[in-house]
Amino acid sequence: MADNNVVEILKGVVGELKEVARSETIIGDAVTVGDKTVIPIVKISFGFGAGGGQGDDQKRSGFGGGGGGGARIEPAAFIIMDESGVSLLPAGKGKWDTIIDAIPNIAKKISKLKDKFKSEGTTDDDADLYDFDDTDDDPAATDDKGDG
Repeated sequence: MADNNVVEILKGVVGELKEVARSETIIGDAVTVGDKTVIPIVKISFGFGAGGGQGDDQKRSGFGGGGGGGARIEPAAFIIMDESGVSLLPAGKGKWDTIIDAIPNIAKKISKLKDKFKSEGTTDDDADLYDFDDTDDDPAATDDKGDG
């Protein structure tokens, strides 16, 4: 009986996934803008899991089961049709998005590089080359206006 419950859970999850992943969902409705017709295409990713358990003791027997899942829907591309023909415009990240996403990783690497040079015992002359602190030793950057 416990096996049947797990099978029923999985059938229910897979049935819902089939409903969400219809072709009408992946290729969206055409939208006309001016002389262009745009058809969105989306990427759908699913993940799910299910499990069950069974136990017996002298006073009671038990069964536990559960399932869970998730879906991610994101634009993948756009089909653009106009009088000049049909083209496919990917919806991937542009170069600026990629650069912005890389900034935290670059900052970590710079911090590690700074620590490495400090641990290797750089001279005071070399230390300025690797000083990535926000503070600045530049006299022009101080509040002293040179009045005296």
